[in-house]
Amino acid sequence: MTIEPLGARVLIRPIEQETTTKSGIILPETAKEKPQQGIVEAVGDEEEMMTDLSVGDRVLFAKYTGNQIQLDGVDYIIMDEGDVLARLKE
Repeated sequence: MTIEPLGARVLIRPIEQETTTKSGIILPETAKEKPQQGIVEAVGDEEEMMTDLSVGDRVLFAKYTGNQIQLDGVDYIIMDEGDVLARLKE
């Protein structure tokens, strides 16, 4: 099964925060923050989109945005393209 966002929405697979800090402290699940970075897995109708996001882009998004879903054991977030704050480049 695949998910195809409708309209000007994007499907993002969140990138989880590291479980240890740079100094080696292991963080419990309750101390982790919600992820704000992710990989674009699918985009909606390109004619309705105002940005040129494409599959595979690494993005930064607002902390408490979108709708969380799970498909085949993988967590995803579907959100409006306007909730994507930036594209991350290396």
